[in-house]
Amino acid sequence: MSYLKNAWYVAALSSEVNDADLFHRKIFNTSVLIYRKQNGEAVALRDRCPHRFAPLHLGKRDGDEVVCHYHALRFDCSGKCTHNPHGEGNIPKAAQVKSYPLLEKHGFLWIWMGEQAADPGLLPDYSPLDDGPPTGIGYAYMHMNANYQLIIDNVMDLSHIDHVHGEAITTRGQLSPIVPKIQETERSVFARWEWKQTPPILVLSGFLPKPTEEARHFFDVTWMPPANIQLSVGGAQGDTPFEQGVGAYDLHLATPETDGSTHYFFATRRNHLVDDANFNDMKLNAMRDAFVNEDGPILLGVQEEMEDQDFFEMKPVLLSNDIASVKVRRLLQSLIAKENGVLAEKAA
Repeated sequence: MSYLKNAWYVAALSSEVNDADLFHRKIFNTSVLIYRKQNGEAVALRDRCPHRFAPLHLGKRDGDEVVCHYHALRFDCSGKCTHNPHGEGNIPKAAQVKSYPLLEKHGFLWIWMGEQAADPGLLPDYSPLDDGPPTGIGYAYMHMNANYQLIIDNVMDLSHIDHVHGEAITTRGQLSPIVPKIQETERSVFARWEWKQTPPILVLSGFLPKPTEEARHFFDVTWMPPANIQLSVGGAQGDTPFEQGVGAYDLHLATPETDGSTHYFFATRRNHLVDDANFNDMKLNAMRDAFVNEDGPILLGVQEEMEDQDFFEMKPVLLSNDIASVKVRRLLQSLIAKENGVLAEKAA
């Protein structure tokens, strides 16, 4: 499978990489080592010694350097070998570990796996996540044995909510009949749903002035490459504009581990009960459980049926609810083809 490699993917939650340990994760079938230097800055290296291919995360830290556990070659944070304890200590020119650019923003460590120079300008701005107290935001990581595009499909097509999820976020059947409003650019797909329901969505109703009466609701979903989806949900009653209503700002991020497995990262910031840490934990756990226990089994089943077949070559029967997810697939496909074409020209 081809990936859009000259782009920023989430390698880890910031909280997953501490000051002492050697953290490792597989991305695009490639083992990556991540650790923090003594000044706190995170760095990423190929998690494989060039000598006998031992995983470097099995080694140890020596200041800002990493020592391979197998034969004690030492590498600095740029991947250069700085010490060979064998023979006369000569260091072969090929004793170099590939390094990867990292950015730490919005509670995530973002990695650039491509060969082109890393472009910080291609990292979307998700600064609303940074606006508010730590008790008003939650982060989660989930491992899924499914292709990353299936997770993108799932979030871009919210009509599944009434059929897959329980009482907490049901729209009383309002979403499926709606064809979302779509906007496209060269690097994004945006979809919006608006509807009314009585009573309001349960997860928001308790924070509305009249919890049992009709409310107006919306979902805004924006995909940006390679696999970043920002989802906003809100509710309001009477003449109150959505901007002054109750809502949440969520981020869904999918990073391919292999062709059939994905690192799924999630963040959510709300505009209500922002100082309640217990509520924060409860909400995050409920959202994680909903995905793992409700979305998860379906996506795993789809992955088993599709295996490594191409989505469009399988000739899916497409419905009105597929419009946003199909547009994302086609745009991502186009961006990958364009990137591969540029790389082929450079190689020639």
